[in-house]
Amino acid sequence: MYFKSKEHYNVYDLAEIVKILRSPEGCPWDKVQTHETIRQNFIEEVYEAVEAIDNNDAALLREELGDVLLQVVFHCVLETEKNSFTFDDVADEVCRKMIIRHPHVFGDVKADTAEQVLQNWDTIKMDTKSQKKASEAMESVAKNLPSLMRSEKLQKKANRAGFDYAGTDDALKAVSDNFGLLKKSVEDGSCSDYEKNIGNLLFSIVALSRFLKTDCEQSLYYACNEFTERFKELEQLSVQKGIDIQDLDASALGQLWKETLHKKNSGGD
Repeated sequence: MYFKSKEHYNVYDLAEIVKILRSPEGCPWDKVQTHETIRQNFIEEVYEAVEAIDNNDAALLREELGDVLLQVVFHCVLETEKNSFTFDDVADEVCRKMIIRHPHVFGDVKADTAEQVLQNWDTIKMDTKSQKKASEAMESVAKNLPSLMRSEKLQKKANRAGFDYAGTDDALKAVSDNFGLLKKSVEDGSCSDYEKNIGNLLFSIVALSRFLKTDCEQSLYYACNEFTERFKELEQLSVQKGIDIQDLDASALGQLWKETLHKKNSGGD
């Protein structure tokens, strides 16, 4: 199959490569893929790009953005094969969307602050999607988002509709109240209430996070990283002491865990 090698390629070359891979003479794997079969690949590539951003690794980010772009192009080619839409159609639609939603740049609307921009954005978004109620905007939030992210988006839309906690203290009280309900369900052995009460507690923590100007998803991300690092230190400490952590009871493990925190706070050895 003919394909001209070049010193530099562009996005249209990428689309052509995907079309060749999808052709009868192409790749046995690529030509049998569907939106559904590569759905997870799309998600994984985006997360890998995000990790490159978190690591401030420009070279890796360039590579991972290429992988994300490949996913976008691949999905576009799948639809082009069905005469549904093309990559150019996707670009055209997003360009029009950006122009419409930035009237303070491409029109005569005034917006001097980021907050005003977001308010205008939400209003325009609801208008273009023919959404008359805040609940309709909430229903448009993707259900496949990580639940902490989805919670924050839902709460922000409720806030813009005038429904929210009065402030940090009110949100903190909600966390305390929901924790109390969870604690009571555990004490009573009401296992049917565990999922609901844990969900309500997490939802209220997301609200508190908003009032504290932090990102709940990011906070948990950092907590996961810190837990992993401390657990590695726990393993190293157990080796130094000549003990197997699987042989320790909860009390001894707790003491060893405290030692890793002390080591971290003291800056190491």
